[in-house]
Amino acid sequence: MGLKERIEDKTAKIGVIGLGYVGLPLAVEFASKGFSVLGIDKDGVKIKNINSGVNYIDDVEDSKLERVVAGNYLSATTTYDDIADQDVIYICVPTPFTRNKEPDVSYIEAASRGVAAGLRKDQLVILKSTTFPDTTEGIVQPILEQSGLRVGEDYFLAFSPERIDPGNKIFTTATTPVVVGGVTPKCTELACLVNQQIINQVVPVSSPKVAEMEKLLENIFRSVNIALVNEMARLCDRMGGIDIWEVIEAASTKPYGYMPFFPGPGIGGHCILIDPYYLSWKAREYDFHTQFIELAAETNENMPFYVLGLIRRALSHVGVPFQDAKIMILGAAFKKDVDDTRESPALKIMEFLLQRGVKVANICYNDPYVDQVRVSGALFKSVDLTVESLRAADVVVIATNHSVYNADFIVEHAKAVVDTRNLTRNIKNNEKISKLGAGTRF
Repeated sequence: MGLKERIEDKTAKIGVIGLGYVGLPLAVEFASKGFSVLGIDKDGVKIKNINSGVNYIDDVEDSKLERVVAGNYLSATTTYDDIADQDVIYICVPTPFTRNKEPDVSYIEAASRGVAAGLRKDQLVILKSTTFPDTTEGIVQPILEQSGLRVGEDYFLAFSPERIDPGNKIFTTATTPVVVGGVTPKCTELACLVNQQIINQVVPVSSPKVAEMEKLLENIFRSVNIALVNEMARLCDRMGGIDIWEVIEAASTKPYGYMPFFPGPGIGGHCILIDPYYLSWKAREYDFHTQFIELAAETNENMPFYVLGLIRRALSHVGVPFQDAKIMILGAAFKKDVDDTRESPALKIMEFLLQRGVKVANICYNDPYVDQVRVSGALFKSVDLTVESLRAADVVVIATNHSVYNADFIVEHAKAVVDTRNLTRNIKNNEKISKLGAGTRF
């Protein structure tokens, strides 16, 4: 029986390398459809949790994970010992950048070597990690072909970028369309077929390079537009008397030609922050400088520094020296109602406060989704959001607008509030509030 037939009758074995925000939901979806799934991750704690049916990703239902593990549809390991037994292998490993803003594809290379060690005929490998064009064919394929097998004939290779929006209950792994680009038409056909087993809409494109560039376009589109409103927010602060949030709301009434984006304390998560630098790095290989894209990325990265200025002005208003101030950060996650702290601007703000002399003991945070964080080597544990904790702070910084946060309660008991997310939008003419993009009140 060929690979196509095994996929169609669900006897194909699925391997998923990297069991984070992309890999675990993917593995659980396949297992819930009756496929036998093996997860691979170097983190032994994750492996122990999965094999015990213990969930650690909010976007995965606890009961769903428990069922597929109890039914022996999903298991996990730290080794590649059984990689040859897998018919389809997804690579879902991280793709960070270095301190010099250059791509770090070491995780992709390591995973590819792990697959190559057991690569056999009639296997399909699908890279999902966000990366720059020519990674699939220029990095993964040469590693795999050290086995002596030929792509499109002996084994199959494709790129299908992840589209994960943490906390989104409408667009999930199953309901979000995915793009697929194979090295050969047969690669594309098989990669589309296996994705169709768990995903409602699969969109084929002509090559992995197109799929790789498509993913970058998605996120750079957001980066550029967020940078635009961040810059306009800073201008509104400078001009005074103009609230950027009201401006955006008014512009959103236009039924065509406009899409709302919102300012904030910075960019968090994995893709939007990192993707512009991946493309910029690749573009230099062709003597092309993506000035517009890089400027947008820099604008977004500068927002935590700008928030520091708002904090300084708020402290000046209440008469407390910066280095003696007690500062409370509301929200450690990078977006509302999730536990994901990857590249969170809230943590950047805490880091910058420490670098500028604010004592560890004078900084605290609250986040109902994040129990503890480590910033510049210091461990912080979430404190309760109470009247006492609010009153103890010289300034409260709203860095993440979790739905559970009550703006009236916060403003009533805080001495001063720096709102970077428009949580206090319904509170008018309160001198305690300094809102990003609404003109400085102090």
